[in-house]
Amino acid sequence: MVHDRMDLVSKLYQPSGWPRVLEAASGTPSGGPLVVDLDPTTFCDLACPECISGKLLNQGRFTPERLAGLAAELVDMSVRGVVLIGGGEPLAHRGTRTVLRVLGEAGIAIGVVSNGTLIRESLEELAEYATWVRVSVDAATSETYRLFRPDRRGRSVFDKVIGNMRLLAEAKRGALGYSFLVMTRQEPDGRVLSNHHEVLRGAELARDIGCDYFETKAMFDDRHHIVQVPETVLASVDAQLREAARWADDTFEIVDSSTLTALRSHVGPVQPKEYHRCRVAELRTLVTPSGVYVCAYHRGDPAARLGDAVTDGLADIWRTSDRGIVDPSRDCPFHCARHPSNLALHRIGPDTAAPSEDDYDPFI
Repeated sequence: MVHDRMDLVSKLYQPSGWPRVLEAASGTPSGGPLVVDLDPTTFCDLACPECISGKLLNQGRFTPERLAGLAAELVDMSVRGVVLIGGGEPLAHRGTRTVLRVLGEAGIAIGVVSNGTLIRESLEELAEYATWVRVSVDAATSETYRLFRPDRRGRSVFDKVIGNMRLLAEAKRGALGYSFLVMTRQEPDGRVLSNHHEVLRGAELARDIGCDYFETKAMFDDRHHIVQVPETVLASVDAQLREAARWADDTFEIVDSSTLTALRSHVGPVQPKEYHRCRVAELRTLVTPSGVYVCAYHRGDPAARLGDAVTDGLADIWRTSDRGIVDPSRDCPFHCARHPSNLALHRIGPDTAAPSEDDYDPFI
């Protein structure tokens, strides 16, 4: 059976995670998260003007020893999946290679969200242990890449990133994704810059590289609201995606994100929520050098901080923290990819039939 990698609700109904899903659905604290987003570092070698984490960059990193210890703690907590992400660029930390080995050899699924500049340095571990690697490219030419993803000297490293992706495509066991964030920017002189015209070319390049999927997403502002785009831009993107669909087959997928779907639905930047507790927070959490947070949408938010993973063990933080400190009806007016999962968790009860199908994707 082919599963939709973006269908987060269906992923709740898997046997190995079901006991903790039932705990979360009941409204009681779970025994531990099923998935952990882990920021190894806040350092990044790029200087993207639209970076949503720009204010949080270059403010700390775990020591290699503590990062290795965190990996061991995640194994002991029976976490099913870990996403190495940021904040910063996860592959910029020399300890990330150890994390990949420790988690991979323990059978934990690993996702990596990267800018692709340092893939070569961790190629062996990524190829061997990563369940998937998603590279944020957001362009299909070197010049557009320079406008939206410049390095710290304002240069384009597009050719390096594409070359690294080709290396990984040849060696990988897991999936490789090409991520394209549709962006527009108004310059001080009034000019409007955009990358939307390169969606089709990006999809074609992704297929040529040997990627397993090409994903198009809408941009967030610094409060995680979806940035609205002109109808002409959305129409252009959709036309290009329809043309790209001809390349889709058993080895290559064109993926729509929930953010792009939200733009098409004209729901606006605000997503109201009537429930007061995020039950997904009992199943997924964020660990960073600055703290452990309820979720990635609240990265760096003191009001959503659960503890300090630099000094304290993750199991102790989980046992003593209150994941209910965030009230979605009050604190999460933005688009949340796991809002449908929360609605599903509010419907699941003790009489809900247990999953009969095998596990297929732990990244809920």
